[in-house]
Amino acid sequence: MKVNIYIDGFNLYYGAVKGTAYRWLNVAEMCQLLLPRDQILQIKYFTALVNPRQSNPDQRSRQETFLRALATIPNLSIIYGFFLTHEIMMPLAPPSKVTRK
Repeated sequence: MKVNIYIDGFNLYYGAVKGTAYRWLNVAEMCQLLLPRDQILQIKYFTALVNPRQSNPDQRSRQETFLRALATIPNLSIIYGFFLTHEIMMPLAPPSKVTRK
């Protein structure tokens, strides 16, 4: 079967790769291992450039290095979006009254 693969780069990194020995994961090889009988036509890698924190000033340059490595994969395209961070304030819900029978 011919397939196209779509990867959420932030979820892949923060959910499965960060803090492991697999930070330099070859996503094309991973996809082929997951789908050994399929012909992978395209891999679309969706991400956003991070804004480095004061406590981690090299964060952006490390991300850019990884993205340059990904760009060497012939059938992989990197699609850039936006990552917005802001605190969301929610009112505290009052505890519900549970009635027991």
